[in-house]
Amino acid sequence: MPELPDIVVYIENLESRIQGSTLERIRLLNPFILRTAIPPISSAEGRKVLSLRRLGKRIVIELEGDLFLVLHLMVAGRLRWFEGKARLPGKIALAAFDFDSGTLIFTEAGTKRRASIIWFGAKLR
Repeated sequence: MPELPDIVVYIENLESRIQGSTLERIRLLNPFILRTAIPPISSAEGRKVLSLRRLGKRIVIELEGDLFLVLHLMVAGRLRWFEGKARLPGKIALAAFDFDSGTLIFTEAGTKRRASIIWFGAKLR
C-alpha cells in the first residue's frame, strides 16, 4: 500500500503537471473503480484543476465549481504520467484522465480491485 510519503510525492509531482490544467476527458475502463454516480463523472470534463491535497492516504484533486476527485490507491494502485495522449497499458489500467498537459493513468496490479475514485461536489472540511 502506498504510504504517506508516497502520497506526498505523488501530490508534489502532480501539482507541477496538472495544477492549472484543464481536465479534458475521463476514460473509465473498469466500472467498479467509480464509487459514486451523482453528479455524473462527465461533469468533471472541461474543468480546471485548482489544487491538490491529501486526505489521509487519499489524493484529492479540486476542480472548478466545488467539485472533487478523490483517488484511493489502496494496496496495488499506482499513478503513471504520460506526455500527450497516451495509450492505456493492458489489463492493469483502471482509468485515464486526459489533461491539456498530458495523461494521468490510474493502474492497479492486484486482482482484487480495491482502488477507487470517489467523485462529488461539496466543500471538503
